[in-house]
Amino acid sequence: MRPCRPVSARQTFPHWTKTLNPANLDGIFGFGRLNVPEETPSSSARPARKQQQRSVITQQKLLDAAIQAFSENGFNGTSTRNIAERAGVHHPLITYHFKNKEQLWRAAADSVFSEFTHSIAASLEENQDMNPKERMIAMIHVYVRYAKSQPALHKVMVQEASYPNPRLDWLIDTHLKPFFDATYGLWEELQELGVAPAGNPALLINMIRLSSGGLIALGNELKKSSNIDIDAPGTLDEIAEMIVRIFLPGDIAATGNQGTSDQFRASL
Repeated sequence: MRPCRPVSARQTFPHWTKTLNPANLDGIFGFGRLNVPEETPSSSARPARKQQQRSVITQQKLLDAAIQAFSENGFNGTSTRNIAERAGVHHPLITYHFKNKEQLWRAAADSVFSEFTHSIAASLEENQDMNPKERMIAMIHVYVRYAKSQPALHKVMVQEASYPNPRLDWLIDTHLKPFFDATYGLWEELQELGVAPAGNPALLINMIRLSSGGLIALGNELKKSSNIDIDAPGTLDEIAEMIVRIFLPGDIAATGNQGTSDQFRASL
């Protein structure tokens, strides 16, 4: 991922994007960071540094295996022993690094959703000079491509949303609700500009989620039932472009764009 430029007071994207700015994410989504103490540079610390590196590698193996297992089988259908086998590490290392299955699930989910938020924030910042419609088009393309690169983004939600549970509550409070609240403002503005269809912005946001990430999560079924190959070249762009045509049919007048930029600047 390309590094993001620092945000200045004169930049013109909405005030709510500060929530999604990578510079501010650590205070919101801190769980995904691997719990490894900082190393201090010294010659005597070399053995400890090697041990630390091995610890980071082991934790990442466990996180990768947990993401795959939980997204495929759900929390109740996944055992820590199965995760350890997938990761190729000794089972007691799960307890050593993550204490228990619940903590490992949170760390795995946090890793997936924090990376997604970073991707969206980077897109918004890189495209800050575009008008609101162009920024949203770019964000939709990022959304679709991340959903394809990390299917667990939606598979975990499907698994956990099937019944009420504390993990779903945590996922909503920590990741889904902040992202929804931030995105809601942009869709309201696109509606005011005549770019997005009239109606409940919440429905628009969730219809786009289902027609992008949800569609990709059903890739195996779609290939057999509808001859839609998610892995085929051009399919992701076709999905994103169709979403744009359906949900962003309007255009922004040249005069309207400057007014919108002034509103953005005033809201910072």
